Amino acid sequence: MTASGSAAAPATASVTTSPTVVTGLGIAAPNGLGTEDYWKATLAGESGLGPVTRFDATQYPSRIAGEVPGYTAEEHIPSRLMPQTDHMTRLALTAADWALADAGIDTGELPEYGIGVVTAASGGAVEFGQRELQNLWSKGKEYVSAYQSFAWFYAVNTGQISIRHKLRGPSGVLLTEQAGGIDSLGHARRHLRKGFSAVVAGGVDAAICPWGWVPQIASGLMSTADDPARAYLPFAAEARGYVPGEGGAILVLESAEAADRRGAGHRYGEIAGYAATLDPAPGSGRPAGLGRAIENALADAGLTAGDIDVVFADAAGVPDLDRAEAATLTALFGVRGVPVTAPKTMTGRLLAGGAALDVATALLALRDGVIPPTAHVTAPAPEHTIDLVTEAREADLRTALVLARGHGGFNAALVVRRAS
Repeated sequence: MTASGSAAAPATASVTTSPTVVTGLGIAAPNGLGTEDYWKATLAGESGLGPVTRFDATQYPSRIAGEVPGYTAEEHIPSRLMPQTDHMTRLALTAADWALADAGIDTGELPEYGIGVVTAASGGAVEFGQRELQNLWSKGKEYVSAYQSFAWFYAVNTGQISIRHKLRGPSGVLLTEQAGGIDSLGHARRHLRKGFSAVVAGGVDAAICPWGWVPQIASGLMSTADDPARAYLPFAAEARGYVPGEGGAILVLESAEAADRRGAGHRYGEIAGYAATLDPAPGSGRPAGLGRAIENALADAGLTAGDIDVVFADAAGVPDLDRAEAATLTALFGVRGVPVTAPKTMTGRLLAGGAALDVATALLALRDGVIPPTAHVTAPAPEHTIDLVTEAREADLRTALVLARGHGGFNAALVVRRAS
């Protein structure tokens, strides 16, 4: 599902085939606030999973989550925005601030309609909506905030980032559940190819409240283990479901030509290939779409499976889904044919923010030549013939493949290439 606002391409711009490069990162994760703190913790295998503290979860069957620690909104968000924003949107605004600063972009010096915003969302700002419903039913309609009219909305992160930085280029929001972070980057690349100079894209989510918790429990895919180190074990024989988390990543994408024109200080890498597919209806007998997404993304990048140096897996942590992903990877890359990692074992699955964080992590891995570990998992189950990286591993990395699947049959694959 896509919602978007249109903007005409700048009058001086034209369709371009210039590569799409990433020039800025902003990360808010359960195991690190800010890009370098997150990366340091991830390489060290430091987990951000623990008992839920944002609400009393003792009455629910799942009680472990990845919460962003040490975040004080008042230190990052103007006071006028505090009444009209949810925890999710505050994290997104902070990550966007960091990404633009990292890219060295002064939005006032670029064309007014030249920069867009495309983010991913799952259910919107559910914590804000839950509070206002509580006010409505317990106190009365006069206690419901007027900001409820937009603060809960699934496009609110895109809107608030756009308003805060006066980014009036093409904007939109992608709702493909946990595949959304990758889809937002693919959508952003389309805008760049139309001639826009930059797009702020990615995803940040936060639904650790009863209203956000109950639907996930109903999926039957959440872990009910109480030990944070044993609750989320993708590809392991003891896999028992996933642990949800909050946070994500915002990235600044530019055409290489635009980045060159303004003298961008650095590039984390290139978005080389992207594809998305939808699984067929259950019972159709047709194969799932993840393999086709990978093949299409490789073709889009002009690469073959042999060119991929590392795969950042979707890593559902659910035995059937792990089995399907491992079989797909083995079919395409061969038995233990490529290193596979899932650093999200340290953050939990961040809903719409997870895939964007995986892409940011892959770019950092390419930059530093090291594959982050799949924490808490000592070895894959014998049935999974994949080379699962369980300790940080140095490697000469040129390309990485990032995968994501969303509840409802969404599949997305993204190929990123090391900056030249």
